[in-house]
Amino acid sequence: MPSITVLWSFALVVAVLTVTPGLDTALVLRSAALGGRRRAWGVIAGIQTGTMAWGVLAAAGVSAILIASEVAYDVLRFVGAAYLVYIGGRMLWSAIRGNTSHGAEQPTTGTTDSFLGGWRQGTMTNLLNPKMGAFYVALLPQFIPAGAPQITWGIALAGVHVVLGAVWLTLLTLVAQRFRAWLSKRRVARTIDGVAGIAIVGFGARIALEGTSR
Repeated sequence: MPSITVLWSFALVVAVLTVTPGLDTALVLRSAALGGRRRAWGVIAGIQTGTMAWGVLAAAGVSAILIASEVAYDVLRFVGAAYLVYIGGRMLWSAIRGNTSHGAEQPTTGTTDSFLGGWRQGTMTNLLNPKMGAFYVALLPQFIPAGAPQITWGIALAGVHVVLGAVWLTLLTLVAQRFRAWLSKRRVARTIDGVAGIAIVGFGARIALEGTSR
């Protein structure tokens, strides 16, 4: 098993990635503010499921094969980009329509407060992001010594990333839930949907347009 020193060093590296605002942050904040508590926890769990899966796949060498295959990488890249554009497009459509239910202050966001629904969205978003695979293929070899059990080390290192990600996203969720009454107001909700939608569509477009350079 990796030593505490190795785990701590890995934690310092992935901590920067964890707290950097990105797709995960946009999904969780939007879900916590508008989708409901259960859906937000589901998104967090799904994101960490995807992170662990990428860690295991990288340790097993599966993601290295994906990165080495231009066709496989491009297929995953375009599928992932299309999925992100679809999610972001739905948010933009919700922002444009601005439908309300249960009174003028409660927006209809097109999602249900379902843990399973949030988990599916978080998992799919993470697994369909080829950059996560590239990140782990580039990073794990720096921490796994030759001859060490690859899967065991991959699970341990990805577990560190999962813990850091879960803690950080939980803090963001608690903050968003604290101000949910204000965030759920019609005008604010439409703004959140619009900003999150643009951000997520932008992530999808960037993945699609980046080509095979990695």
